[in-house]
Formats: sequence, structure tokens, C-alpha cells
Amino acid sequence: MPRVCFTPNLHKLIEVHEYDVPGSTLGEALKAVFQQQPRLESYILDEQRGVRRHINLFLDGELIREKNPLDKQINPQSVIYVMQALSGG
Repeated sequence: MPRVCFTPNLHKLIEVHEYDVPGSTLGEALKAVFQQQPRLESYILDEQRGVRRHINLFLDGELIREKNPLDKQINPQSVIYVMQALSGG
């Protein structure tokens, strides 16, 4: 099963763990995580069900830059990292 991981800066906001979840797309895997940790959903997704601008998604070590990242195909061995984008000076 794909594994979904969260970077330490998200742990400060919401208690999260690594999750092994079913799914053949990034969106399906995240939906399975949201079923276990509902508070994450509104932090990761906006009102239109898209990924918020301050969230970066990495799939197997590569930053996903697609317009609809939730449609990205994954495989059972995929590792997904969810990271809060940091900015400032």
C-alpha cells in the first residue's frame, strides 16, 4: 500500500503519523488518510477540493507540479510526502 508521510512542521499543528493506505491516485490515498484524521482535510484541501497553495506534495521523491495533482497515478510502493511550503525572509 502507498505510504503517506507528513513533515515535522505539520506535526506542530495537527497530530499526524505515517499512514499506509489504499489508493491508485494521490487523491484516493489522501482521502483514506482524511478518513483516519479528518482535521487534516481542511488544512490540505481548499473549498474547491484542490490542494492549497501552501502545501507541497512529493511523490517518490519528486515534487508534483501538475495542475491537478490529486489525479496523479501512484503505485502500491509509492511514498507520498505532504509538506507545508515555507516562505518569508
